[in-house]
Amino acid sequence: MIGRLNHVAIAVPDLKAAAALYRDTLGARVSAPQPLAEHGVTTVFVDLANTRIELLHPLGAQSPISRFLERHPTGGVHHVCYEVEDILAARDQLTAQGARVLGDGEPRTGAHGKPVLFLHPADFCGTLVELEQA
Repeated sequence: MIGRLNHVAIAVPDLKAAAALYRDTLGARVSAPQPLAEHGVTTVFVDLANTRIELLHPLGAQSPISRFLERHPTGGVHHVCYEVEDILAARDQLTAQGARVLGDGEPRTGAHGKPVLFLHPADFCGTLVELEQA
């Protein structure tokens, strides 16, 4: 069902410093910051040859990333994102197998303009999983 790894998301307390670390220290290509009000985050994507790293910073106090950073003040891995061919078929198959979809279960538009869903970490070895329609 899952396809390629789309990205690994890392919550960061200082987006500018994190972007500079990846750009200047590691020599990666880094996007401009993109605020995503619907998700309560600002993102920066680090392009790698085989995948991307998404740097996440809270966009407001109610952001889920704010809560994450309260528990992990220096930041850390927040989620992994896998591509799927058909997000609704993937959702239906996963829920039929007992997996829990976060929120209302309906896809939302993600950072790449494509439908995304998040799966409960307790159902996936303690890892928050994002599915993105390819």
